Amino acid sequence: MTLPPDTPGPHTRRLDLIAVVATFGGLLFGYDTGVINGALEPLKADFGLTAVTEGLVTATLLVGAALGGLTGGGLNDRVGRKKALTDIAVVFFVGTLGCVFAPELVVLLVSRFVLGWAVGAASVTVPVYLAELAPTERRGTLSGRNELAIVIGQMLAFIINAIIANLWGDHDGVWRYMLAVAAVPAVCLFVGMLQMPESPRWLIARNRYDDALEVLMQVRSEDRARAEMREVELLAQEEKATHSGSLADLAVPWIRRLILIGCFLAMAQQVTGINSVMYYGTQLLTEAGFSADAAIVANVANGVLAVVGTVICLFWVIDRFPRRSLIIFGFCATTICHGLIMAAAAILPAGQTRAYIVLILCVTFVFFMQMALNAPVWVCLSELFPLHVRGLGMGISILCMWLMNATLTFLFPVITEMAGLQAMFGLFFVLGIVVVLVLLKFLPNTSGRSLEDLEEAFSRGEMR
Repeated sequence: MTLPPDTPGPHTRRLDLIAVVATFGGLLFGYDTGVINGALEPLKADFGLTAVTEGLVTATLLVGAALGGLTGGGLNDRVGRKKALTDIAVVFFVGTLGCVFAPELVVLLVSRFVLGWAVGAASVTVPVYLAELAPTERRGTLSGRNELAIVIGQMLAFIINAIIANLWGDHDGVWRYMLAVAAVPAVCLFVGMLQMPESPRWLIARNRYDDALEVLMQVRSEDRARAEMREVELLAQEEKATHSGSLADLAVPWIRRLILIGCFLAMAQQVTGINSVMYYGTQLLTEAGFSADAAIVANVANGVLAVVGTVICLFWVIDRFPRRSLIIFGFCATTICHGLIMAAAAILPAGQTRAYIVLILCVTFVFFMQMALNAPVWVCLSELFPLHVRGLGMGISILCMWLMNATLTFLFPVITEMAGLQAMFGLFFVLGIVVVLVLLKFLPNTSGRSLEDLEEAFSRGEMR
């Protein structure tokens, strides 16, 4: 079905506002995962952490995120994308307070787990919400804004960590100040989502057709809204006649194949090691040869290059190149960077030269990751699954993503302490080669077509 063009107007500004509010979830995702980067050193001193308990403090949030990714998909299918994000904001706030006032390690780990649930639930809900509100022509750019919010959150965490460390680094419990900042965007997300509309595709799935049309009229021109309404209504009716929208759908071969592809792609994003760099960047640079004070400042470069790469991706790249080609290029570029970091760490003697070369290679890796890989992967996942199992498919994929993230995050300080940076980045290098080979064979392209067209093509077995 050919849709009329979506001409600019007040609805465009309304859609942009919705994206800004929803992506506070991404900002919280970024800040809460990135803040530990600078908070770990004072936290280690306060709680006497070893390499193993350091890995636990960081990875506990990610285990919670795995559970949040799995249950968050079901939550946003059950109560709607808007209500789910409102509830998630409350959990963000509660988890933050628990971390800030934790008197001992056990309480901190429990609070990090709760906070992780919110991170995981946001990671599965925000991309779906944006993808279902966005017109086909802007879906990549609009859905990808969540990734921009994530890296801005991480950059802000690095900058705020550096400022707090330099101003109040001699204070007891300075890490608590760093964690407390996350309460502010949690409140903004809660208040903002109260004013936002529900996803029209979720409303149609619940037979609320008038409400769905009302929402589409807010974010589309009138002709486009009515045309999309007819298309989505037709597809929803076909689904009701043939699908259950539950775990039973995993018995359908093409749906099962899409979920397997989604799970592999989600895990592949993590084996680039991007989050090991974003969580342990300060420690990584210290290991490379920087002093502790210099490392926390130099680490800001990772946050800045992440934002620059994401901006280039969203405004000049993501909707100009096929999603499949962009993702495969991104994995090739990051794998090459890993090989170079491995070689530098293994060959060069400890000192300033090695420190700056590792820093340059790290920020280059982060740039390519954000410019060609992170946002396209999140957008691809939000496009890949049919409407009736979109929450389930995203939930299972994000579960796999966070479990892989937690595993690598726990192992990073342990392997680095035992065998050095070259061993950890050698592992990333080998895994990257495997990922590229698998994606070349199995990854379909999801860009350039409506979500409904993609679903129809996949159901016919057209996976390219």
